[in-house]
Amino acid sequence: MQIQNATALVTGANRGIGYAFVNALLQAGAQKVYTTARDINTLKDVTSLDTSRVIPLQLDVTDSCLINTLPAQSPDVNLLINNAGILAFGSILDVPMEVIASQFNTNFYGSLNVARALVPVIEQNNGGAIVNLLSVVSLVSMPALAAYNASKSAAWSMTQSLRASVAEKRIMVHAVFPGPVDTDMAAGIEFSKTSPADVAVAVLAGIEAGHEDIFPDPMSAQFYAAWRQDHKAIEKQFAAGSSDDV
Repeated sequence: MQIQNATALVTGANRGIGYAFVNALLQAGAQKVYTTARDINTLKDVTSLDTSRVIPLQLDVTDSCLINTLPAQSPDVNLLINNAGILAFGSILDVPMEVIASQFNTNFYGSLNVARALVPVIEQNNGGAIVNLLSVVSLVSMPALAAYNASKSAAWSMTQSLRASVAEKRIMVHAVFPGPVDTDMAAGIEFSKTSPADVAVAVLAGIEAGHEDIFPDPMSAQFYAAWRQDHKAIEKQFAAGSSDDV
């Protein structure tokens, strides 16, 4: 689909990649951008980018009642960007079960439930696209991010199912696999990081090009090439806690 004149909804839009998506959408000529966050007051900065085209909405992606209000509040959406996510550290043997549950509630169920709520809206608007922000660790786990890995891997599987289920509705589903991005959420990850702005621009270009799977930064593109060549070698490399040689 084309971004020009699209009507988008971006979850987790108050900072980081979400904020960058809103800015990139506006620069690319989107007609309207619904922005969401758990606290609507945190959307003031992103709304100020263009008060006529940016519409703030309160949304916690783990709250089914709020999710159910989306079709009525954004009836003209044809592009959903499932960006909201959380990240926790800890090994699979040590991370508390409630932390694992919270990772899945946001990163998996949150994206799924928002998509399910808005698929009928996008279909009624003659089709469009859904973008699910995943991670390279959807494909290869990093032990220190055990719960996050698992939730994003589940979200990747869900994305493939969603893609097949909405194809006849004229809805394209894009999976995005960034490497480390320079956001507050990734502050504890000690790797070279890509700017959120560069990721957002690359993703929008991938949408317009019709790429189902988008690797939006140099690290992720190199990772994917190496993973395709020998995924077991990359698994062992990540297990050792390093992606430096990808």
